Amino acid sequence: MARLHIEPHVELNESYKNFTLPGFNPSGCHFKVLSLDVDSGACSMKMRFDGGYSRKPGLSYSDMEMFILKGSMNIGGVTHKEGHYIFVPAGYALGAIDVPQGCESLVFYNDSEPNFEESDVNHPLCLKEAFVSMNSYDDAPWMPGNIVQPATAAGVMIKILRYDVLTEAMSFMYTMTPQYKQDNISYHDCAEESYHIWGSSWMMQFGELPTGGYFWRPPYINHGSFRSALGTIAFGRTDSKLHNYFHFNPWSNPDENKLRAAAQLYRQRPELYQWVMAEDGHNHPHGPADFEHAHYHSHPQTRHLHGDHSHPHTHHHHDHDHD
Repeated sequence: MARLHIEPHVELNESYKNFTLPGFNPSGCHFKVLSLDVDSGACSMKMRFDGGYSRKPGLSYSDMEMFILKGSMNIGGVTHKEGHYIFVPAGYALGAIDVPQGCESLVFYNDSEPNFEESDVNHPLCLKEAFVSMNSYDDAPWMPGNIVQPATAAGVMIKILRYDVLTEAMSFMYTMTPQYKQDNISYHDCAEESYHIWGSSWMMQFGELPTGGYFWRPPYINHGSFRSALGTIAFGRTDSKLHNYFHFNPWSNPDENKLRAAAQLYRQRPELYQWVMAEDGHNHPHGPADFEHAHYHSHPQTRHLHGDHSHPHTHHHHDHDHD
């Protein structure tokens, strides 16, 4: 996703604009852009629907997600209240919408700019089984934060709202308990975004993020250490597997962090690393070393452990074949 790093951003300081894209009912619908993919038009928005707003049944050609922050919204005759989360796969015909008394929501179009086509029938290619509708406050249990590995410091709880089994992307709620602290630095292979529903947290690089605070963080950006004096409840998303790389160097840059991640893959999953680095069937890696251990890749023991027989130190193993 080609989105800029946005952190910190407090949407409460911004004004709404009228939502007037083709196909949508522009009467009583307003938006704020939180982040935007300038290549595809995919976006994250906060939207406000005035009392009396309505929309006919229809579908989008992008996966869409919505999280209701305030008020309620009727979808297909069913009332969705604060904390309700839906994932609507591309081509899924969502029921008619009406908003009796006003509503504020987070809305995400994952594949393209917002689009709408009136329909009460799913598109033939729609993956309708992927549809999710649940109240995150009532229908999902809190789980320990250690379901993401390596685990954060104790004091983080998480609710998984949606999990993509192919990409390992997640949409989730998380909370930090009062007086939460974590002192190390972390980064991830995935992009991640978060919106503070309530409470505030502090991060060494980016300062305080209050209620209404938001970030879009591309892969390999350092963040930490963390603090939350009074606790936080937030909604978060990732675009692939959330793996925590922990370290203690706040000055490393994203390129260096990529090298560290590649070096970890090299050490822990050598066959996958060799496959990734292979060119034209030549399966000997000549990729990056860990920038903090510059000679790790070329160390004779490392080369031997990972089956690299292209170097002189291994040639004596083949001498008996020529005798």
